[in-house]
Amino acid sequence: MQRHARPTSTLFGSAGTAHSSPSGPAGAKHARPSRLTARLQRRILAYSAIDFLSTHIPGTADSDEECLLLVHVRQVVGQVRYRICSPCAQGVITAVAINEPFDNTGLDTRALSHLRARNPDVAWHSTSDSGVTRDLLLRMRIPATTSLTPCPHAPNTA
Repeated sequence: MQRHARPTSTLFGSAGTAHSSPSGPAGAKHARPSRLTARLQRRILAYSAIDFLSTHIPGTADSDEECLLLVHVRQVVGQVRYRICSPCAQGVITAVAINEPFDNTGLDTRALSHLRARNPDVAWHSTSDSGVTRDLLLRMRIPATTSLTPCPHAPNTA
C-alpha cells in the first residue's frame, strides 16, 4: 500500500479536509474592494503607470501655450496648461484638469512637481480660479496672478 503526502480527496470533500473561506466581505475572493482599498489602488496606479508628455497646443491665440498631458495606457487622463517666458524665467499655469477616476490620488500634485522639476529656474504663477485648483496651488505654494502674462515679453491675450 502506497501512502501519499497529501490525503486523497473525494468529490464532495469531508468535513475535516474541506477548505472554507472566512465569512464576511474580507473572505470573498472576487468581492468588490472597499473604498479605501480602491482609492489606494488608484493612488498606486497614478504614481506608477502615468506618463507625462509635453506638447504645444496648436490653433490657440497664443502660440507659446503648452500642455503637459497625463497619459495612462494611450488615454489622456489629465492635463496642465501653461506658458513660459524664457527671458523673464516666468511661468503661468492656466488650467489643471484631472479625470474623475484619478481625483484625490495626488496625480495633480505629481504633475505640477514634474513641471517644476523640468523647469527649475522658472518662477511659477497661476490664473486658475476653480476651488480645487486653487487649493492645490496653495499647497504647492504657487501664487495667483490676475493677468495671463506676468512679464512684458509675452503678448497679452486677455
